[in-house]
Amino acid sequence: MSLKIATLTAISLLLTLGTASAQQKIIAVDGSSTVFPITEAMAEEFQKANKGIKVTVGIGGTGGGFKKFCRGETDISDASRPIKDSERADCKKNNVDYIELPVALDALTVMVNPKNDWVKEMTVAELKKIWEPEAQGKITNWKQVRDSFPDKPLKLYGAGVDSGTYDYFTAAIVGKEHSSRGDFTASEDDNVLVQGIAGDVNALGFFGLAYYLENTSKLKAVAIKLKVDSKAVMPSVEAAKDGTYQPLSRPIFIYVSRKSAEAKPEVAKFIEFYLDKKNAAKLVKEVGYVPLPDNAYDVFLKRFKERALGTAFHGSKIGVSVEELLKTPLVN
Repeated sequence: MSLKIATLTAISLLLTLGTASAQQKIIAVDGSSTVFPITEAMAEEFQKANKGIKVTVGIGGTGGGFKKFCRGETDISDASRPIKDSERADCKKNNVDYIELPVALDALTVMVNPKNDWVKEMTVAELKKIWEPEAQGKITNWKQVRDSFPDKPLKLYGAGVDSGTYDYFTAAIVGKEHSSRGDFTASEDDNVLVQGIAGDVNALGFFGLAYYLENTSKLKAVAIKLKVDSKAVMPSVEAAKDGTYQPLSRPIFIYVSRKSAEAKPEVAKFIEFYLDKKNAAKLVKEVGYVPLPDNAYDVFLKRFKERALGTAFHGSKIGVSVEELLKTPLVN
């Protein structure tokens, strides 16, 4: 082959590859590490059937995800809490209209090290005693939490403060969203928290159910008592679904840009795949979360197709039921 022909062949190949690359459609998702396993599973299955579409899924935390989303940098935002009023204002300022779509239920899980032989259950009051802002530098020993606990240092691990999991946990346990002590090991990456608790016999931490179920050999879940005289309930798919795991059962969400849904057919196609009740029931459960009832996915798919804008929330709402999710009107 002559040099001229070889050169022309190489140029032709590059042009072909460039055209193929340009034709690939990208759907950008970022946000909650809690919702990440669901969206990642949906993306993998969706891409198998749609070879020309790539779904990129980041884990910048719920707050970090909304920052990008409200600047118009992403098509979809994963969120383990509802959008805040301040984030709504940012979206409005940048002309980003959004569709709020609950996609599953989570049982936010409190965990200790498997070698911890003194904790089986804890009350909400005991967790508040540990995590409230006033506890910083004061409640540093297990015995300070309950007299029957040993005289051992208390080491705390939790979701990063930009995380929706952190916001919901503080609202449910402390009584005020985004309010807690600051002297704990925090991370937006739940795998970092898994390793921290697994390597520290004195550890206590919290994050979403799916990461616990992936690591049951490394972690021990704590049953939660709403009150002293309440029944202690372990976190599980069943307990989240029947509403008995309180106050740490919560809905988790995706938010979709209306502009992306209308300007990018691939985004609408992905959301319709995501909210298909057969896909949702299978994939949500596979990754360790609680699927919504079939009729709920029907309602939210209809909401998406009608481009119903706004949120049904003003910050985290504790103990919200599926019925409330379906009936609460949206506020734009």
